[in-house]
Amino acid sequence: MTSGFRGISEICRKMLRRVSSAKCIGIQAVPVNVEVNISSGIGIHLVGLADAAVKESLLRTVTALQSMGFRIPGKKIVINLAPADMHKKGSGYDLPIALGIIASSGQNELPGMARYLIMGELGLDATVRDIPGALPLVELAGSCGLGCILPAGSAMEAVEYDGCEIYGVETLSDVIRILEEKEDCRDLLVRNRCRPGPEPPGVIGDVMDFSEIFGQGGAKRGLEIAAAGGHNVLLIGPPGSGKSSLARATATILPPMTTEEALETSKIYSVAGKGSMRMGLIRRRPFRSPHYSSSLNAIIGGGSENIMPGEISLAHNGVLFIDELCEAPKRIIEALRAPMEDRKVVISRLKSKVEYPADFMLIAASNPCPCGHYGDGDRCTCTPGKRLAYLSKLSGPLMDRIDIHLWLDAVDASTLISRKAGEPSSAVADRVLRAREIQMERFRGQSVHTNAGMTGRMIEEYCRIDRKCMDFLGKLITRDGLSARACSRILKVARTISDLKGEADIGFAHISEAARYRFLDKIDKVL
Repeated sequence: MTSGFRGISEICRKMLRRVSSAKCIGIQAVPVNVEVNISSGIGIHLVGLADAAVKESLLRTVTALQSMGFRIPGKKIVINLAPADMHKKGSGYDLPIALGIIASSGQNELPGMARYLIMGELGLDATVRDIPGALPLVELAGSCGLGCILPAGSAMEAVEYDGCEIYGVETLSDVIRILEEKEDCRDLLVRNRCRPGPEPPGVIGDVMDFSEIFGQGGAKRGLEIAAAGGHNVLLIGPPGSGKSSLARATATILPPMTTEEALETSKIYSVAGKGSMRMGLIRRRPFRSPHYSSSLNAIIGGGSENIMPGEISLAHNGVLFIDELCEAPKRIIEALRAPMEDRKVVISRLKSKVEYPADFMLIAASNPCPCGHYGDGDRCTCTPGKRLAYLSKLSGPLMDRIDIHLWLDAVDASTLISRKAGEPSSAVADRVLRAREIQMERFRGQSVHTNAGMTGRMIEEYCRIDRKCMDFLGKLITRDGLSARACSRILKVARTISDLKGEADIGFAHISEAARYRFLDKIDKVL
């Protein structure tokens, strides 16, 4: 009797096959084992908290296998996605399910199957289609000592990754050829395909050069300081004063991303499904400009089951530009507060919680009043009360998190007619880069990379000022009623101004200039 049970157990073990796959949670991947067992009975059963896309994979998989001449056993096929208490989403499990059926039914020996993490969507003709999240999947495979088999387009996202062998496949027959281990398949390795050349400095998005913007020298100076220290900026001025153009030009003076920044940004785009149209890591800083009427989920990120990154995460290590900020719904404006402070966003749902990086430089723009013409001669028809109420939509806690406030006047006719080109972005970018290099050395070995990200302890250490500056700052706080956070912002901006000048100590001139960029703290006096 005992020997009979052992025999049955041995048969079941031979019929069970496991294929390593994964699921992305945020920008990290976690292991998922696809277990396929064939035994006596009828029907195909998929278990393991799979969503509709995964359940539909059975029809795609069966049709794809039949198109290649494989038969579907007339027995009971049980497919388990383990761990069973974690929701599985997407079409990437098609490929491991198909391989599990082939191996478990004994139609083909695949001795290499245990050495790879495999993901991919199957077409009805057995072609393999791209899936999102390739970079986190490759990272997980490398940490587990496995190779990785992915669709060709998705695999090319990881062409610069050297932690494991990555194969890019186009059909199910390519995968079988690799796993049979009967022939040399090095032609399918992504490292043997064309590698990406160096990307020119720049950003992702529609941008323009500083030299194309006439006038607004004070605003350009403020944006240079913001770019040098990673500070958030609010631009206020009448229509046509150049707010949008200045925001787009700011993206061209930011320094190139480091490899660490490029990897983290690329992982976000990979998870969002925006990475398969390129080769290698994103080297250009993102520039995102969502409309102010965008939904909360579009800005912050979200979804019912599949929680996707929003615009603030897609702008990670780059620029988030929001035009007409005062016209945005209040819940959108207030939702920006926590990510601006924490440099990340945590999205919670009933059954899941996901964290995405959101270390962006915010550039917001607004008209000074409902009609938009305050400060443009006598064209404004708004009362002081209306102007104050309009800008009061920006709450004090939000304004405390914006380091630099810039007022833009309308450009006079003589400046526009002269068409005299200003300083090019390349010259400004050189100064910004030198200031960033000073900060990288200052914060070496710490999680902070720019002055804007300094904590309270770091401000005490790196923003020491003399007695004259302390007295001046104290008078400002008393006169304008500045909050503790606003005071910290002034010190951070002053630190950046001194870095731009290559000076080790913060002086009175640095504090004085930084304080001028906080005029909205006394907006009732201005309007």
